[in-house]
Amino acid sequence: MELISVDSSNIDREHICCAISDKKGDPCLSSKKNWMKSQFENGLTFIKVNVRGKAFIEYIPAENAWCPIDAEGYLYINCFWVSGQLKGHGYANDLLQACIEDGKRQGKKGIVILSSEKKMPFLSDGKYLKYKGFQVCDTAEPYFQLLYLPFESGACQPKFKDCCKSARITEKGMVFYYTNQCPHTEKYVPLMEEVAKEEGQTVTLIKLESPEQAQNAPTPFTTYSFFDNGKFVTNEIFSGSKFRKYLEKKG
Repeated sequence: MELISVDSSNIDREHICCAISDKKGDPCLSSKKNWMKSQFENGLTFIKVNVRGKAFIEYIPAENAWCPIDAEGYLYINCFWVSGQLKGHGYANDLLQACIEDGKRQGKKGIVILSSEKKMPFLSDGKYLKYKGFQVCDTAEPYFQLLYLPFESGACQPKFKDCCKSARITEKGMVFYYTNQCPHTEKYVPLMEEVAKEEGQTVTLIKLESPEQAQNAPTPFTTYSFFDNGKFVTNEIFSGSKFRKYLEKKG
């Protein structure tokens, strides 16, 4: 099995396996690659398995993470994904081990990652991570868990910042917080705005453009979070049909 590190030297020719396609000019692909290019200097690492399909891990020093956490000296895993068709080959173990070994080479205290009480879309599988030795070090409403894997006993525990723990915001109406860390947001967030207009509704789109903004966000999952009338609803990226159904149910 071959692991490929995607960096500034090869990103223009390597396929980013979480993106929808490799077609030139695809806004989802370009938004993700541009986001990655802007973060390489902040220590972003993207490693994929050299197979056809989604099998990769993406991480960054926690001080530069697009997540409201206090985890000085740790690596933060942005995204860790092995699609169902590729499970059973040991790819997840190999990717995670590559991250751990890199963290130790860098002298980090450990690894930290966002998960959930039960398996949720776009969040890493807590059951697998706990099997691999990760522990819960903090929680945030309504279901987020911060997991960590310390390299040495006695390492300080990471934690969520207070700004993201209540699952509440002061803005009224429907509000989407998002970043280009996920390629799908470039397509689906504007689509939500179009669907809302068709249904006579309005939404507020808040795009987080820097680690500083993301580290002070009201949600742990800054890639995509939807609030309605001040209350967190979901971190699952709506398709147009799903959002239309939400609006119909909302009345």
